[in-house]
Amino acid sequence: QGQLKIAPAAMAARCRLAARFHHIHGANIRLDASHTQATRVESFANGLCFSQEPLAPGQIFLVEIEEKELGWCGHLRVGLTARDPQSLEVVPEYSLPDLVNMGDTWVFAITRNHNRVVVEGEEVQARGRPWEPFLLIERVRIPRDTLVGRSRPGRYSHILDDLYKMNVLPATARRSRIGVLYAPQPDGTADMHIVINGEDMGPSARGLPTTRPLYAVIDVFASTKSVRVIPVDYGFPSLQTLCRLVIQKHIVHRLAIDGLDLPPLLKSFCQHE
Repeated sequence: QGQLKIAPAAMAARCRLAARFHHIHGANIRLDASHTQATRVESFANGLCFSQEPLAPGQIFLVEIEEKELGWCGHLRVGLTARDPQSLEVVPEYSLPDLVNMGDTWVFAITRNHNRVVVEGEEVQARGRPWEPFLLIERVRIPRDTLVGRSRPGRYSHILDDLYKMNVLPATARRSRIGVLYAPQPDGTADMHIVINGEDMGPSARGLPTTRPLYAVIDVFASTKSVRVIPVDYGFPSLQTLCRLVIQKHIVHRLAIDGLDLPPLLKSFCQHE
């Protein structure tokens, strides 16, 4: 577990660099110019994406569901792989079962219910309260506010935000935020954790190798059409985050941000994230 002792500043810098999608991806995926948004433009498959960089121990790769597409069965799939995306001659059509069957990959389909992996005789630990400011996984503290989905500006968005803070947003809904990370264990392996709207689902897979780089896997599958990577501030919040908090504190709700004399990028950040 000593591997989790990463300075907050170092973790923050690493997370900002890694909060992008890899240029290797499925045939039906289109990335935006920043490589932070991935959209499946055809069919329901060939939507595999990877993190640009391997994750550090305890580092979460967080995405928000931006668009859904009716007519398909199934939802987003999330996990980790020890395979370097650049080593793939062809990106598999599916994460499940294609990529998993290649070995060294652990992927789970996101549904309204998410099963934990519990060792026989082990008690399931109580989950943290959704209103606590930090989510604690092993020895990593992640600001919960970033992990929870938010409504977009609208007539009743200020009311909906209170509901989302109570963690009632369905896992597969638009604006839901889903992340994956790994936590090293004393035996030299790691547990994979999936986080849905600020709630740790517990170990979803055990025995992952910590001696090899582990990349996040995001499969934009079926009814999930588009996702965006959400950067996470570890330790002290960034100046941008502090500005957002001050602005949001002094307005009735985020519809009013449109009328403020602010740079467009800052307005967008305050409204949508």
